[in-house]
Amino acid sequence: MPPTPSPAPSPVEPTPLPQLPAPDFHQYAHGISLLGGWLPLTIEIVAAVAVLAVVARRTSRWWLLWFPVSVTVGVLAALTAHTYVDSEGLASDPAPFGLWIWVGLFAAGVAVAVFGWRGSPWWRRGLSVVTIPLTLLAALVALNQWVGYYPSLQTAWGALTAGPLPNQVDAADLPALRNTVQTSGKLVEVDIGSDASGFKHRSEYVYLPPAWFAGETPPRLPVIMMVAGEFNTPADWIRTGNAMPIIDGYAKSHGGQAPIFAFVDSGGSFNNDTECVNGPRGNAADHLTKDVRPYVVKNFGASDQAANWAVVGWSMGGTCAIDLTVMHPELFSTFEDIAGDHGPTAGTKEQTISRLYGGDAAAWDQFDPRSAMLRHGPYQGVSGWFEDTVKPANGTSPYGSGHRPQSDAPMGFGGHDEFRDSDEAGAADDLCATAKTVGISCSVHRIISYHTWQFAERGFSDALPWLAAQIGTPGSTGS
Repeated sequence: MPPTPSPAPSPVEPTPLPQLPAPDFHQYAHGISLLGGWLPLTIEIVAAVAVLAVVARRTSRWWLLWFPVSVTVGVLAALTAHTYVDSEGLASDPAPFGLWIWVGLFAAGVAVAVFGWRGSPWWRRGLSVVTIPLTLLAALVALNQWVGYYPSLQTAWGALTAGPLPNQVDAADLPALRNTVQTSGKLVEVDIGSDASGFKHRSEYVYLPPAWFAGETPPRLPVIMMVAGEFNTPADWIRTGNAMPIIDGYAKSHGGQAPIFAFVDSGGSFNNDTECVNGPRGNAADHLTKDVRPYVVKNFGASDQAANWAVVGWSMGGTCAIDLTVMHPELFSTFEDIAGDHGPTAGTKEQTISRLYGGDAAAWDQFDPRSAMLRHGPYQGVSGWFEDTVKPANGTSPYGSGHRPQSDAPMGFGGHDEFRDSDEAGAADDLCATAKTVGISCSVHRIISYHTWQFAERGFSDALPWLAAQIGTPGSTGS
């Protein structure tokens, strides 16, 4: 019999608040940082010098005719990109201004190369060609600093070259590992169908703990579904959120016992923010509930009981975590919402209804977590953990002296910058208060931190023992 789930721990008191350790932005994620330090700065300086060298010492005719044309092309490209991101509601927080500068310089660089080709010496032609990838690289670096997609050069190289993830094995190798003793869990890439949802998605991943391999048949283990934030891939929790060492550490301290983890695709593509709902951007909710969950149960022998299933999400994924649980208590019983919003959002309420639901206001109400909780009425056996950041007092750094204040925080780490998303502010307290009125046990935990993947990693690590106990993981105690 699985242990009795432990009650949700008391919320962290406002004073004193725990703080994340001071991050080393130069060696973030055990490599050369792409979020700060010397490499991004060097790329920007080299690109800027190349741009200046290409436009310097031109003829007066070029300056009067083709330079204004090139500038116009750059400005239009930057405005178009900015308008597209805003119109689609692709981010909860505004992008850094530097991103649009580099987008404009990239487009202007293409125009300069085209319009200035005739009559230019060979070295200027060559330099104008080189400037195009340099400005594109600088734009991509600015984008990455905003969304926090690749924290380090090593992480980016591993992803771009399709390098293996930690402890990854082929699904075809699993039968040979049956009834063996494993010292660490294994990660398997899976191609889950979409017959029920019709949702076009990328390959997803399943983590199997050492206990899964023991015996002739797989044990009926509990499952935790992992959802990343905006601008996501299914591997984000693994590569950027550093989930594997956390999970394996838990398993090793519990005799190889741990839940199965499903790292899912909630977007289908990098720039498709579905907010885990069904709508014009795809039936993401149906994919997670009707495709992924049955697949994991069928193919890995996992428990099919709601009491043994949890959802963990970060940022946009945090909203998904509570939404999936309160809308489907017959499928999930536990959630961890790490810095999510009040509900699925793609701008204002009117914009969200248009963008996510094709103008269907009833669909907005269906997927709004507070409306779903009140509509459902009393819940039984459902619990949640909210993890939130706290802005330091007087603009001081959450990492102590010697680090930059919140107002000058480094960009990036998961689709957010230093501007606090208005829909995120107060969401944890508001949602937990509503949850308690309908019988959902929940607590709010706070850490002085930026809205970063490092914070998400800490939030997941802190909650994992509680999550494992809540869903009846063998050997779990909740501590």
